[in-house]
Amino acid sequence: MSTPLSYTKLIVSSAATLFLLAGCSALPQASDPAPVKTADSEPALTLERLYQTSDFSAGGVPPTRWLADGSGYTTLEPAESGAGDDLVRYHPETQQRTVLITADQLRPTAAEAPLAIADYSWSDDGQKLLIFTNTKRSWRTHTLGDYWVFDRASKRLQKLGGSADASTLQFAKFDPQGKRVAYVMKNNIYVEDLATSRITQITKDGNDTIVNGTFDWVNEEEFFLRDGFRWSPDGQSIAYWQLDTEGTPLFTMINNTDTLYPTLKQFPYPKVGETNAAMRIGVIPANGGATTWMKVPGNPRQHYLVRMQWAGNSDQLLIQQLTRSQAVNVAFIADADNGSVREVIRETTESWADYVDDPKFINSGAAFTWLSERSGWRHLYRVQPDTGRVTAITRGNWDVIDVLQINEDQGWVYFIASPDTPLERYLFRASLDGSGKLERLTPNQPGTHSYQLSADAAYAVHTYSAVSQVPVVDMITLPDHRSIRVIKDNANVQANFEALDQAQFEFFQVTAQDGLALDGFLMKPADFDPAKQYPILFYVYGEPWGQTVSNSWGGERFMFHQYLTQQGYLVASIDNRGTRSPRGYEWRRSIYKQLGVVTVRDQNDALQEMLERWSFIDADRVGIWGHSGGGSQTLNALFRYPESFHVGMALAPVPDLTLYDTIYQERYSGLLPEDADSYRETSAITHAENLQGDLLLVHGTADDNVHFQGSERLVNELVKHGKQFEFFAYPNRTHGIREGEGTTYHLRTMMVDFLQQNL
Repeated sequence: MSTPLSYTKLIVSSAATLFLLAGCSALPQASDPAPVKTADSEPALTLERLYQTSDFSAGGVPPTRWLADGSGYTTLEPAESGAGDDLVRYHPETQQRTVLITADQLRPTAAEAPLAIADYSWSDDGQKLLIFTNTKRSWRTHTLGDYWVFDRASKRLQKLGGSADASTLQFAKFDPQGKRVAYVMKNNIYVEDLATSRITQITKDGNDTIVNGTFDWVNEEEFFLRDGFRWSPDGQSIAYWQLDTEGTPLFTMINNTDTLYPTLKQFPYPKVGETNAAMRIGVIPANGGATTWMKVPGNPRQHYLVRMQWAGNSDQLLIQQLTRSQAVNVAFIADADNGSVREVIRETTESWADYVDDPKFINSGAAFTWLSERSGWRHLYRVQPDTGRVTAITRGNWDVIDVLQINEDQGWVYFIASPDTPLERYLFRASLDGSGKLERLTPNQPGTHSYQLSADAAYAVHTYSAVSQVPVVDMITLPDHRSIRVIKDNANVQANFEALDQAQFEFFQVTAQDGLALDGFLMKPADFDPAKQYPILFYVYGEPWGQTVSNSWGGERFMFHQYLTQQGYLVASIDNRGTRSPRGYEWRRSIYKQLGVVTVRDQNDALQEMLERWSFIDADRVGIWGHSGGGSQTLNALFRYPESFHVGMALAPVPDLTLYDTIYQERYSGLLPEDADSYRETSAITHAENLQGDLLLVHGTADDNVHFQGSERLVNELVKHGKQFEFFAYPNRTHGIREGEGTTYHLRTMMVDFLQQNL
């Protein structure tokens, strides 16, 4: 539920910067087969063209890295020899292209094909390349695979792991000297010497319940914790997480389709109120030996160790700990030699506190950067670890969205923000000295801008999109934002889009019953006639992990909505309070213990004001749809406001909030047993008897995130109350409902048919 449709959470742990642009992931994901390109250019859009061709599939760029010596960036390009990919370097200013490693050099043997590179990283000196290939899913992401190292000097290609089974290594990383690689295999950490291929197993207790250097399902999904170990800056030690999942209930999934007899899959999954894994952090010599455990206070099953990093040296760690309720986040400095800890900074809220991704140590370790909402807005601060003194770097009634880079020599921090509108994203920089000096670097180009900066912030790969602009990727200089070269223009997709009879699109605002302004968009048919009345379909997510109203390219979902307007529907979306919009602390926290209540109240308030404002909306034909958390809000809208919403399509919803995982649901809904009444009231299943309209319920039976179990319980509740509805189960599909040939096309066709019959 924490990942809305088309919103991907990805954590990358690498010494270099990874670029994932325009929806192009470095790690393969299960999906429909790649569509075939056509040359059609027609004003009408069909589902066949949308899902069975690549006419509207905007591409990104392959995994790209800035080289540490500043000599340029590297990327993958189809090999000149015709098989595999060459690894090429571009000079940042001149864009001169140099092939550093050919695909032919990445053949394990002369008779074998070049390695298919899913991801890669460089050693700090740029002389060795670490390649991730032959990947497969661990939990929800492809973190298992094989690793190879290519030495540019010797031209040697070597496979890591010795005689390890295929696709069993995880999170391989060079040491700072580029002479060894550490990795996780079957819940233990290993270090391999590249010169001798000698492998040292440095943790020995990993098994089905003791997990070293990686994480269980819930921590991977909700805290984005996957890679669970860190080399010390001097390469002498490794800090790592250890989890003990003993006592965490096992969830069982059944696969009825892949074999003659059904098979079962079990994994630890703590639902609301159940036992979490115990977490601790230790430091171990890189050549093996005893682990020194950090003495972080508190019951390890009632706290989360959400972030850990070396504190600007090889002697100390910075560790962030959340209470189970997540109302308090404490940062500790831990002594790597004896495990002693001292508190540096504490964030306390009446709802949930946010942890801070990747604080940066500056001034030779005398301070580190910190994001906090203590002012009511999310801003950047400087913290002195010896005293805990906090100094503001940015200020104002606006949010810092993402910190990208710090150039300490020049005294700047670079970040994404949008002070004037929550619908867009721009690049800013602020002075590190706290003087308040602030500069916007993005030119006056309304839309959404993202950046991957070089280490010195002199160059960046820049991606721009807007509602009617397919993503364009170019190389720019900073701070002048001068474009050097367009890397990916997606011109064919843009041309195909512009040739369509496009929907009339507008952003607007409505007011909730308490006076709060809500952002929305409305799409009308190209031949819209204001004298007519049209059915309207709302798209909703509504939970803290999604923002549906933004000036950015909407991809497949946006094109699906374009298709619906051609079928005579209005399409709208409203960002209710609590969604991931940069509108301050109160906006985001106002839905605490109110998911499904205030969220859909805002949706209904928006609908009522829209009906008063626009006579062309048919008040008797109002539909709503959503996926994951949006599926949950769809159910709540139908059940709580049956007179307002007449048709709903709920994909992979959570009808009963107690069935979801501890980390996500307890963060927003509180703890059991004290909040049991609140869970009951905010769960859609409690109100299922109020269904009056037409419901399509869709779920994948192999959904390891939002379990099929919830929809089955809802089915029973609706049956009990004599409510008729349509229910479709996709066998062995996971949360995204994408796996299997033709699945997305089938799903969208079913949704269209349902709308045509009922709306």
